[in-house]
Amino acid sequence: MAPSDPYGENRQRDIYAMGMLADQPPELPLRYEELERVALSEMDDDAANYLAGGAGGERTMGSNTSAFTDWKLLPRMLRDVSERDLSVEILGDTWDVPFCLAPIGIQTIVHEDGEVATARAAADLDVPMCLSSVASVTMEEVSEELDETTKWFQLYASSDPEITESFVERAEDAGFDAIVLTADVPILGWRERDLQGGYLPMLDGEGMANYFADPVFRERLDVPPEENPDVATQAFLDVFGDPSMDWADLEDLVESTDLPVVVKGILHPEDAEEAIRRGAEGVAVSNHGGRQVDNSVGALEALPSVVETTMDRVPVTFDSGIRRGADVLTAMALGADAVMVGRPYACGLAVDGRDGVREVVTNLRADVDITLSNLGRTSVAALDRSALVPDEE
Repeated sequence: MAPSDPYGENRQRDIYAMGMLADQPPELPLRYEELERVALSEMDDDAANYLAGGAGGERTMGSNTSAFTDWKLLPRMLRDVSERDLSVEILGDTWDVPFCLAPIGIQTIVHEDGEVATARAAADLDVPMCLSSVASVTMEEVSEELDETTKWFQLYASSDPEITESFVERAEDAGFDAIVLTADVPILGWRERDLQGGYLPMLDGEGMANYFADPVFRERLDVPPEENPDVATQAFLDVFGDPSMDWADLEDLVESTDLPVVVKGILHPEDAEEAIRRGAEGVAVSNHGGRQVDNSVGALEALPSVVETTMDRVPVTFDSGIRRGADVLTAMALGADAVMVGRPYACGLAVDGRDGVREVVTNLRADVDITLSNLGRTSVAALDRSALVPDEE
């Protein structure tokens, strides 16, 4: 088992030393709530609402975080935790940490360097990254920045199947390691903040890089996007998403690529079972961070039944509500093989670009390590329900 330093004790010592000896506090707030406040203050109101908001009255967003209070971690004492292992095996790859950076689109509304900064930070730390279809730069550019770092491509299926096929082929050619099919956005959710502000970044041409560079999409246009971006943006809106997508389409996708397909947005165990039956090699328990259906089940509430259904046949990843190391460990004790982290790193990006993402990820890694040791455990991959008790209140 490999020691997990310097992301545990050493990271903590460094922070204390800088504060006490050099009177230099951390560059970014360590508490997520304060980090989010600072991040949103760095952005214009529309972009801040887009990042922080959710569907309807945002009750699902609340459920995503409050669901963690339904479980309590149960520390064990007098166990040798001097060496700890944070690694996990996902789809044949070894991740040094039990989390990857979740797909967040249109990152240039958060920081001018957008996905390039995020990819560079991920590569700096060798932390896996999942790139959104609606990224501000192309998948080819991001893949180059990530180099050998594990990279997944999140796919929004298009109502034009040839565009979907082209995206998958490009992801294969660019060296991505998996396709993550987002299943929970047949239609964009009813997001009151964005509707009230009349703000949809795509209408301003944001997040169009993968589409404007796509050969099939370009063939559909009378003039190139560079000459008439407004017409190209309208063409994007006409083909974005596919409300008719069904299980047969998933099966077709699986058969069309040599890459493993992970279905993201699973909350019901029967959907997990059907995804596996149709050839998915992974499922991601997620409610899109509460951005699609108001008053939906919290993602963590759905996790145990999905894990029970999959029975270790495929890896189960989890997102929606991860803020701290204890959240990572709680999800893994409930059966997740790894988690995706979204809003925390986006807040780091907003505050300090590449360095901000790196700071947030480094601190999360240290938090996971220290919390694991204080839980009396030495391996994240070995966590199970014995590390938890339900909150009876």
